[in-house]
Amino acid sequence: MSALDQATRASRALPFPAGAGLARHVVARNVTAFRRAWLIFLSGFAEPVLYLFSLGVGLGAIVGDVETEYGNAVPYAAFVAPAMLAASAMNGAIYDSTFNVFFKLRYQRLYDAMLATPVGPRDIAVGEITWSLMRGTLYSAMFLLVALAAGLVRSWWALLALPGAVLIGLAFGAIGMFATTYMTTWQHFEFVTLAAQPMFLFSATFFPLSTYPAPVQWVVQATPLYHGVELERALMLGEVDRGILVHVAYLLVLGAVGVLGASRRIEKLLLT
Repeated sequence: MSALDQATRASRALPFPAGAGLARHVVARNVTAFRRAWLIFLSGFAEPVLYLFSLGVGLGAIVGDVETEYGNAVPYAAFVAPAMLAASAMNGAIYDSTFNVFFKLRYQRLYDAMLATPVGPRDIAVGEITWSLMRGTLYSAMFLLVALAAGLVRSWWALLALPGAVLIGLAFGAIGMFATTYMTTWQHFEFVTLAAQPMFLFSATFFPLSTYPAPVQWVVQATPLYHGVELERALMLGEVDRGILVHVAYLLVLGAVGVLGASRRIEKLLLT
């Protein structure tokens, strides 16, 4: 029996997430590939930083303090900074789990080559999603240092902001890869922009949720970035209560659905 047959049978026989132990090799491959192209990571990190200083600091001088959902008045820059941290995690995860995965799957045929090794389809899915959330977490870590240097971190709860970014990266990386498995042309990435850009602008990133009309608030609260923004905002501003568990649960469930869906789709595409 060939190595491919053994990997395929093991992947199908074991329950989800079967084969996750070999996913580390997929991550290691990505680390090696980007070792000499680390400047690429500045692209997703720079955008939120520019938004922070152009709107949070520049516009903040005009806006002044903003009242949070908990009734606390904070400087506008401190209000926007957690949202930009969440956006950093989203950007990093989406870049890798959509564009890069699509190229490897449809053009480079990298995953077909991986199947000639003991690595199975589910290893590929788990490995790529892990790498995407690692990239999102790296963006968030760099941004958190900028926010700390700018004096925009207002609570020791911010120590948990980076683990929060991991959850955001998991949710967007998993759902991003799941959606990418259904794409067949580069034109389909217009839908990625169509989904990500409104979320970035309207997920309570620049304005409190209470400023939106009631029907719009329901729509905003259904988006994953809103839960990421509220999670990071609660941690960085020290407004932590039991409600934070709702945001954590939302992101965990979305991530689990994405990992499961992406694993099954990759398995179907590569083995049929």
